[in-house]
Amino acid sequence: MTQQEILDSSKQATRSAVRDELLECLLSVALAHDHAATPDALTAGLPLEEGRLTPGVFPRAAARAGMTARIVKSRMVQLNPALFPAVLLLEPGRACVLVSLDIKARRARVIFPELGDAVSEVDLDGLADSYSGQAIYVRPRYRFDARGPEVDKKRTRHWFWDVIRENRRLYRDVIAGSIAINLFAVAMPLFVLNVYDRVVPNHATETLWVLAAGIFIVLCFDLALRLMRSAFVDLAASRADVKLSSRIMSQVLGLRMEAKPASTGSFASTLQSFESVRSFIGSATVIALVDLPFVLLFAGIIALIGAPLVLPVLAGIAFVLLYALAAQGKLHELSETTWRVSAQRNATLVESLSHLETVKTLRAESRIQATWEKATAFLSRTSAQLRLVSTSVSNVAMWAQHTVAVSVIVIGVYLIIDGNLTQGGLIAAYLLSSRAMAPVSQAAALLAQYHQSSTALQSLDGVMQRPVERPEGKPFISRPVVRGEIRFDKASLRYPEEERDALRDISLKIEPGEKVALLGRIGCGKTSLNKLLLGLYTPTAGAVMIDGVDLRQFDPIQLRRHIGYVPQDVSLFFGSLRDNIVAGAGSDGVDDESLLRAIKLSGLESLVNGHPHGVDLQVGERGQMLSGGQRQAVAIARALVHEPQILLLDEPTSSMDHASEEAFKANLKQYGQGKTLIVVTHRTSLLSLVDRIIVIDAGKVVADGPRDKVVEALRKGQIGRAG
Repeated sequence: MTQQEILDSSKQATRSAVRDELLECLLSVALAHDHAATPDALTAGLPLEEGRLTPGVFPRAAARAGMTARIVKSRMVQLNPALFPAVLLLEPGRACVLVSLDIKARRARVIFPELGDAVSEVDLDGLADSYSGQAIYVRPRYRFDARGPEVDKKRTRHWFWDVIRENRRLYRDVIAGSIAINLFAVAMPLFVLNVYDRVVPNHATETLWVLAAGIFIVLCFDLALRLMRSAFVDLAASRADVKLSSRIMSQVLGLRMEAKPASTGSFASTLQSFESVRSFIGSATVIALVDLPFVLLFAGIIALIGAPLVLPVLAGIAFVLLYALAAQGKLHELSETTWRVSAQRNATLVESLSHLETVKTLRAESRIQATWEKATAFLSRTSAQLRLVSTSVSNVAMWAQHTVAVSVIVIGVYLIIDGNLTQGGLIAAYLLSSRAMAPVSQAAALLAQYHQSSTALQSLDGVMQRPVERPEGKPFISRPVVRGEIRFDKASLRYPEEERDALRDISLKIEPGEKVALLGRIGCGKTSLNKLLLGLYTPTAGAVMIDGVDLRQFDPIQLRRHIGYVPQDVSLFFGSLRDNIVAGAGSDGVDDESLLRAIKLSGLESLVNGHPHGVDLQVGERGQMLSGGQRQAVAIARALVHEPQILLLDEPTSSMDHASEEAFKANLKQYGQGKTLIVVTHRTSLLSLVDRIIVIDAGKVVADGPRDKVVEALRKGQIGRAG
């Protein structure tokens, strides 16, 4: 293929439903730097657009590969060769890897994603025609090993403060602007002083206009700086808000199930408390803190005008700060109490909304209404107390500001009578006293707000410290293909806050392609075994292996791609049927052929064909617009759509009628050839799908053998309970 043909094919290629050129470029760069990475590991949990990586999300994906990335705007000939290979963003919405550049020969060596890792030499001018003007520099981070121990382990990155520090350049500009604004604030009192002391007595109107022109220029600069300062502070807060919100959501989605809070409503309330943190780090807080040191400047100028005039200012500052500090204990107590009862009330709300039908059928409205009203009444009282203490701080600060102003005027009058102060000096001191007290009043009000934000930040910090499935820096083994061998080696599982094991010393082996049924009484541990196999929980003892590899070595995302799971309790999301079936498509995407095949296998074909919207029909919140059997069929479809090698079905037909169940069994027998199948069921009709039965009781295996022998033993009562 000639270089022009390469360029032409690159321009004419359309973005495939499953092709992510930007991701493939990142994988090529990672390979060039000897950093192992997989598509699942790089994109799991990231906000992809139509299943594809975007330039804005690219740096986050690169960080997962142990690299840093920075987007630059530059002409191609001005790119730094020392930072190659770099990713070029092409038009329209495409990408390639720039390996080297020979400007004199007008040649470039590039890697086009559609050609794999092959390096192609192309004409520089032809490549420049497709270049969008943006490139991404990608560099590897240095990897420390055990021989380079960390000396200061306390200096770990903090999810909140590190994001705030990332905007230090903006805050530096804010501080510089605040210095100028506070210096300009001195201009008005000095203008008034000169007008009353020099212009008025001498009728110097020419001087008046000069001073007026000067103060007008200062006021214009002051206005411009204030607008710029507010814009910079809001920009910094907005950047921090976006990054912090994404980090919190990423942490929530990545939580290990052992670390999941017991109450969803209370957990949601904790996450919503970020709103108070967001408002606290906004413009009012930053501006008040930056202006606070200039109180000393204004007090010093007042002392120069008349030393006695500064005494009420200092007394007022001390009084306001002491009162604000005295109120901190009560504010902290009330803030924590308010947060706790608010979380509890929110938990009641979420629980009642999630089970509204059950509440009605059980006639439990009275009990839930009573719980809600008790929590609301208590919250109302504590919130009122909190507002009372908070507003008292603001009101006392306002009272002190007015009292200081009156005191300055009274003392100033006596100084004028004694001939130690001019009338202009008194007015200037009055203006400066108000300017000095304003930041103190704002700081006092912020101290009242601080405890609400501090309590919220502490609760969020607890969430961010919880263990996640994919901890940063942990390497995972890449297994794009598995055979389907499963082995439990003395595996045990105990759920958090539980006193007894859900599974005890489970040891069994399932060969690739084997068909197995798990039988047992309610609560015997069948579903717990499924959760171990899916990597949702880590064994408290022993190990679980797939193809001889410990499950903990697998990337959780890649592991679950190999397992098609139908849960006992089906959960659907608000959206279309298509959205629910391909919910876990990730960067691989799902083409229409795979989607329609999964729909046919699951028994949804008649529903889709008979509905005017087809696969885009809406299922409603939690799938409430579908019947129980249809929801179960959707769960089956999304388990099969990715062609997994292991099928894990937990009561897959419990909500289906006999005809639907028989059709599903026939489809599964044909589809499941060569795949490992595990069926958890209480229905004997599904046992025709399997060749082997494992019986579990009280978390232990009590029987394991060929289907017919185990069924016969169960009928004769020869299989006892676990001891």
